[in-house]
Amino acid sequence: MLTASQESLCGGCHANALKVSHPSGITPRKKIPPEYPLDWKGDLTCTSCHTPHGNSPGLLRGVKHGREFCLACHERKFFDKMPDQGASLMAGHMNSGIPETGQAMNLDPDSIRCLGCHSQSGDPMGVNVDRRGVLRHSDKSVNHPIGVLYADAMRFGGFRSPAMLSKAITLPGGRVSCVSCHEGYSKQHGKLVMQNFRSALCFECHDL
Repeated sequence: MLTASQESLCGGCHANALKVSHPSGITPRKKIPPEYPLDWKGDLTCTSCHTPHGNSPGLLRGVKHGREFCLACHERKFFDKMPDQGASLMAGHMNSGIPETGQAMNLDPDSIRCLGCHSQSGDPMGVNVDRRGVLRHSDKSVNHPIGVLYADAMRFGGFRSPAMLSKAITLPGGRVSCVSCHEGYSKQHGKLVMQNFRSALCFECHDL
């Protein structure tokens, strides 16, 4: 028996991975192939996909990777309904296996993955980062700096302490990221980490 849940034990070192990854600690609504075992409660957990004491790349179970790994449990139509056909989800953990690029703007790996699609010409969302490091949305409703160290911003005043922020808000490497405001792993593409009614999400960080 483990001393705590797998999410708690694995999250001790991989806290951000849990926030921007396939849900864990849930009871699946469909039958899962036996090569991806559930725990004693019937829940899908970290070790359903990973062998914690193995030595394979990523400690993944089996021989399937990428798209084929996802399709072992999910039907193709599950991804077809998404705007990006599931490209943003098929990485398993958003920040895994990303080359260290985009450092001129100090972007974290999660944001680099997002912008890998959204900054392309013809992207219907029209998301891009300008030369000053401001992420701009096509509807012009929100333009926000990205890649900024939150601790540096706090020195100017008007920001709440990281300890006071909602646990839903992620600051990879202490920086403002796409996944600070958007769920990195959601069937509803681009879903906010919390409702922004009356700017509630904005006021999580901004102390105005």
